[in-house]
Amino acid sequence: MATENPLRSTGVPDYELEETIELTTAEQVRAISDPLRTTILGLLHERAATVTELAAAVKRPKSTVAHHVNVLATAGLLRVVRTKRVRAIDERYYGRAARMFYVGLGRQGEGSPLPHDFNDFEVAMKESAAAYEAGQMRSFIRHARIPEERAAEFWQRVDQVIHEFDQLPRSGDTTYGFTVGLYPIIDYPMLPPVTED
Repeated sequence: MATENPLRSTGVPDYELEETIELTTAEQVRAISDPLRTTILGLLHERAATVTELAAAVKRPKSTVAHHVNVLATAGLLRVVRTKRVRAIDERYYGRAARMFYVGLGRQGEGSPLPHDFNDFEVAMKESAAAYEAGQMRSFIRHARIPEERAAEFWQRVDQVIHEFDQLPRSGDTTYGFTVGLYPIIDYPMLPPVTED
């Protein structure tokens, strides 16, 4: 019986990678919590790239980008996926280790709580401001008083949509942000119980 390869290639990006990796160390969470590093990871969703290409894309010095790529690679989030000989030098092309990284709820890292990842909503707020001003932002917020188990079931369904969005071919001229969240609200008002007359 053949064993399934944990790496898969779907054409996007142009190299094989694992589907998901859970971040289990403080080093990994700190590595992914930097905005420039998350941008680098986002660019590598499209295809593998060299430090030179990444530096040009983010308009930052090559030495700065090389440092951030090294931090991600040391944390196991990036890896060299191929090399190409350019003028007697092997140019390294970097790719993500996985399509999606996540920090498990309540995870303990090496015996202590993991540091917080960045707040996706804070990032989305900054990224979406121009779209909001231009009347081009689609957003939605609702509240439901439900048991924790139902919230977990609902999140599993949302997670499927996140993976679907993550695997879309990169073919358009505009990059879209997709932010979702599910969070408890401790002090949200509640109606009193219904009383029978």
